[in-house]
Amino acid sequence: RHFKDKQHFRMVVGSRSKLRPASRPKIVKKKSNKFVRFEADMWKRMNPAWRKPHGMDGRFRRHFKGTPKHVKIGYGSNKKTRFLMPDGFVKFVVNNIAELELLLMHNKKYACEIAHNVSARKRKAIVERAEQLSIKVTNADARLRSEEAE
Repeated sequence: RHFKDKQHFRMVVGSRSKLRPASRPKIVKKKSNKFVRFEADMWKRMNPAWRKPHGMDGRFRRHFKGTPKHVKIGYGSNKKTRFLMPDGFVKFVVNNIAELELLLMHNKKYACEIAHNVSARKRKAIVERAEQLSIKVTNADARLRSEEAE
C-alpha cells in the first residue's frame, strides 16, 4: 500500500481502532539497519546474529577504515520510547482473560497481543472482554471465521 504522507498513513491505518495512548512521543531510531556478524554474508552456514570479533589480527576488531560499525551503547534507544510500537502503545502478550484483567488500569499505555497458541474460541472471549475494558488488541482479527461459515 502506498500512502501520500504520514498524516494519510495515520488516517488509514489508525482508523481501525479508536483507542489512543495517553502520550505518543516521537520514536527516534539511531540506526535503521541491523548489526550483522562480520563476513556472515560470505557463508550460508554462518549465523548473521551479532558476535563480538576476537581475532588476533582481524581488521574488523581493530576498526580499520571501510569496515562496518560495531555495536556500542550509544546506538541504544531512548528509555521512554524503547519498546513502543509505532502507534504509541507497549505490547503485552496475553494467554487468557485473567492476564487481560491486569491491563484494566493501564489501557492507555499497553496494548494486548493474544499469544499464538490460544484457540479461536478463547480468542473470541478475550477480544470481547478487551472491548468491554477498552483495551486495544493488536491481533484481534486473527483466526476469526465469518458467521455463515459456522
